[in-house]
Amino acid sequence: MLDYEKPLYQKGYKLIVGCDEAGRGPLCGPVVCAACIMEENYINDEINDSKKLTDKKRRQLFDVIISHAISYAIVAISPQEIDKINIYEASRKGMQDAIDLLKVKPDYILTDAMPLLKFKDIPQEAIIKGDAKSINIAAASILAKVTRDNILLEYDKKYPQYQFAKHKGYPTKLHLELLEKYGPIKEIYRFSYKPVQKFNYEQIKLDI
Repeated sequence: MLDYEKPLYQKGYKLIVGCDEAGRGPLCGPVVCAACIMEENYINDEINDSKKLTDKKRRQLFDVIISHAISYAIVAISPQEIDKINIYEASRKGMQDAIDLLKVKPDYILTDAMPLLKFKDIPQEAIIKGDAKSINIAAASILAKVTRDNILLEYDKKYPQYQFAKHKGYPTKLHLELLEKYGPIKEIYRFSYKPVQKFNYEQIKLDI
């Protein structure tokens, strides 16, 4: 998992940040983005693409990553912002905001197939399937995924009838059936997403 980092360390780069997001596909909730700079040459074979790990393993690694990170930051972009600027730009914004929140300025940026246009003064590389090739991107993917899952668990407590703990907001058969039955919750659904578009946003009352 140091395939991309090792040559960069050898060239003298010390603060390599990996960026990734969780939650581009779901119909509701924020997209959560993370930036993470792991200790130089840190190796942990368990840190991999978050989608390949169990929930239990991700939660264990979350604490490991934090303890071995030089700096990290996590940002959630709201469903309202996603609807306003689209999910791609929301993901980019979240990653850029996360980098801005780091305690140190990175000297190299690695992203999971997402060029970050804001940082023209920092060399960067957008890697396809980067969360399976770079430990820094993989670490960011785990931080983002665990954080987003925790948000959905809070939704599940507040709106148990939607069973968010089961589907995490993804358009599964169960979720689509529950959405049809109860309708979308104004504060947390993405009304720019096709299965939600048919519901009239203006006619839905805020759940206060």
